[in-house]
Amino acid sequence: MSPSPEARPCYQRKSVSCSAFIMSGGTLSALTAGLLAAAASLAAKLSLGGDLLKPCEADAPGGAACSQWIHVLLRLLCGGLMLSCNALMWTFFSRALRHSSSTARTTLTTTGSSFIFSGILGRLMFGENHGPLWWTGISLTLCGLLLLHGTAQMPPVDRSSKDK
Repeated sequence: MSPSPEARPCYQRKSVSCSAFIMSGGTLSALTAGLLAAAASLAAKLSLGGDLLKPCEADAPGGAACSQWIHVLLRLLCGGLMLSCNALMWTFFSRALRHSSSTARTTLTTTGSSFIFSGILGRLMFGENHGPLWWTGISLTLCGLLLLHGTAQMPPVDRSSKDK
């Protein structure tokens, strides 16, 4: 005996509003995974970068000792932040895969959003300048993502009726 449509979970129903909700949830999770991947790369750059974390001046009294201990502590904190962001990124990526009808769509959305967020974070945190080639690439990435998410899903073909 099959449960009533209202008793089934949303992803098992065949309504348009339900599939739009799942799609937006999968897309949002994929975008969040991309943001977390960019944050993890930022934390790795801060953790492993040469002179990016210098909180104390070496010229101040006790500055060399302060600088060394805080420098090591900040590097360890950024390393922990990198691991945490990676763990959360995989969680959101798995959730996006679960809610999406296409693994390619989820993977491309996560990867594209990671590129975009990495560029934005690089500009905000390190003052990186992006040339016209970078902007062209990001524009093409956004156009591809819009095309990918704007296309309608093809319904699965029922091959059993063809054999009859």
